[in-house]
Amino acid sequence: MVPKRKRHEKVRRYYDYSLLVTIVFLCCFGLIMIYSSSSYIAALEYAESDGAAHYMIRQAQALALGFVGMIIISKIDYHFYKHFAILGYVTSVVIMILVNYTPFGIERNGSRRWFGIPGTNQSLFQPAELVKVALILALACAINYLIKWIDKWRVVVLLLVMVAPPTYLVITNNLSSGIIIFGIACVMYFVASRKKMRFAVALAALAAVVILFVEFGDKMVELGILESYQLERIYVWQDPSAYPLDGGYQVLQGLYAIGSGGLFGKGLGNSLQKLGFVPEAQNDMIFSIICEELGLFGAGCLILLFIFMIWRFMVIAQNAPDLFGGLLVVGIMAHIAIQVILNIAVVTNTIPNTGITLPFISYGGSSIVFLMAEMGLALSVSNQITYEK
Repeated sequence: MVPKRKRHEKVRRYYDYSLLVTIVFLCCFGLIMIYSSSSYIAALEYAESDGAAHYMIRQAQALALGFVGMIIISKIDYHFYKHFAILGYVTSVVIMILVNYTPFGIERNGSRRWFGIPGTNQSLFQPAELVKVALILALACAINYLIKWIDKWRVVVLLLVMVAPPTYLVITNNLSSGIIIFGIACVMYFVASRKKMRFAVALAALAAVVILFVEFGDKMVELGILESYQLERIYVWQDPSAYPLDGGYQVLQGLYAIGSGGLFGKGLGNSLQKLGFVPEAQNDMIFSIICEELGLFGAGCLILLFIFMIWRFMVIAQNAPDLFGGLLVVGIMAHIAIQVILNIAVVTNTIPNTGITLPFISYGGSSIVFLMAEMGLALSVSNQITYEK
């Protein structure tokens, strides 16, 4: 008798549904908090159109677009995106140049952070969000290619030259995003490098620079290293109560919101500080409204959810099929972790106010669309992990 041929077993691929559920929950919670924090102002400003739900509706539209993009991106093999690494990097740099030095840059609140249509004041998106995604992809490709020589100084210099243009172009008008971009690059290189002591020295040098900026801010302004408004933010950070009607107003109102929330908060929708006291409560300061309405317990649960998300990124990165996939997820993990830490630190006045959103929670169409694209890349890497027999 001829033995029967064994059927080829279909490869079982992993898909991180835990991460997917976390993303969906954070996005839904973000919509709820955007509505809660913005309903009063929106009802006054947009009474003839969307009313109290104006900001939530716009965010939901951007989120729907981002969610569809995330699912599509996650179902494509992440190696396919290697082909667009150089194009994405160059495009992001060119767009940042257009924003900074041409009429394509739309200025709002004193900063040119938006790419739009000249002469119409109509903004399309924030290029800094594109830079984050493009740089993660480009650095993952570069480090993967140079991994054998990663600790040689010429490679370090090459990577710095690669990171410098987009960081400089972003940091001129958006300090917080520039810090995040440089932080992402540092974390990705740290993971790939075998010589960790360099980073201890770099952190010590960074701490010394920060101390110099704080102690000798006036001299830094005279030398043109710091802008006067940046020095003012340092003064406000040191003593916000000395500037109650100027730079310290937003910080103080945010702290009042956090302190009044107590352990379990005043209840969803019952914030007082969102009634015009905290400027743009649905944006950078939304964490303070969460603390006021849901208390320390609600804020703690949100932080734990972000920690769980970071852990899922670590699991995917450790089990990625190759270095390129692992580095992609590490870059995304660094982005989320740094941005969450900076936002909460700003709201609690742990660091000077830099104007940064809370991922998935704060209002912002550009932010949520590109964040969902990053989540699609992370899920794509997870989808290429195969189960062991």
